[in-house]
Amino acid sequence: MFSVLFPGQGSQSVGMGKNLYEKFDYVKNLFEKADDILKSPISKVILEGPKELINQTENTQPAIFLISYSIYQVIKKETSFNLNEAKFFAGHSLGEYSALACSGSLSFEQTIKLLQSRGKFMQSAVPKGQGGMLAVLGSEIEKINEIINNNEDNFKCYVANDNSIGQIVVSGNILDLKKFSEELKKNKIKNITLPVSAPFHCELMRSATEKMREEITKTEFKTPEIHIISNVNAQPTNDPNDIKKLLIEQIEKPVRWREIVINMIDSNVEKFIEIGPGKVLSGLVKRINSNVQLIQVNDLEDLDNLV
Repeated sequence: MFSVLFPGQGSQSVGMGKNLYEKFDYVKNLFEKADDILKSPISKVILEGPKELINQTENTQPAIFLISYSIYQVIKKETSFNLNEAKFFAGHSLGEYSALACSGSLSFEQTIKLLQSRGKFMQSAVPKGQGGMLAVLGSEIEKINEIINNNEDNFKCYVANDNSIGQIVVSGNILDLKKFSEELKKNKIKNITLPVSAPFHCELMRSATEKMREEITKTEFKTPEIHIISNVNAQPTNDPNDIKKLLIEQIEKPVRWREIVINMIDSNVEKFIEIGPGKVLSGLVKRINSNVQLIQVNDLEDLDNLV
């Protein structure tokens, strides 16, 4: 039994999907369609860069979706592997939108428009340079929550991603993150500042939540062909109203990726197929359970991995 995973922000790179773009006309058409819908040359940003441009959140989110969706279409058209036999689809943050599009809940156009808006709203929720994120390595979620709760008078930080065993991401204002980092060092806990421009998945994203509520509410969602596991509660659903509610909450709520993976494995999933740029999610799954089979499809030669 297998599940399909779709990556989120941080998996992007200049030139991703280039050989698929050059080989398949229908992929080229998707790139051109994206440019038209977004009224922005996203295909040029993906294929040529510069890196600074592709790393801007409002570009990153539709770009990663475009590549994930393109790869999904290539697998469907060029291989005999039946992705509809998957038990679950799951995506990390924006990857949940990729999962919804590939499962037939949202159209390509609906998804890329929503992600363009989501990227803009999240980017502008906190003034540039005032918020950020820290990766905490080699510690447990309970310990990090304890440190945050015990220092409420000193700093205000939030768990944004519970990614895997030993990898937790925390959001907050820059000054609060600095104090949090000092507290971690006292506890001999390693942490790294992430190269992001905003504190995602925490209450500092409140304005983005309200704006996305409006966009999501007016968008028609269909029942997905495959159950989608929500970032918010780590549970599967195929109810469009439930999906909409959870997507709105997802902006501020932590991504419960470790629990998502554990819940899928507990439901007899033995193989994970990561569709999209990079191999970040496969790395996280491996840290959670090294016994499962992992396949990444992010390029032309990777199609052979599905045989």
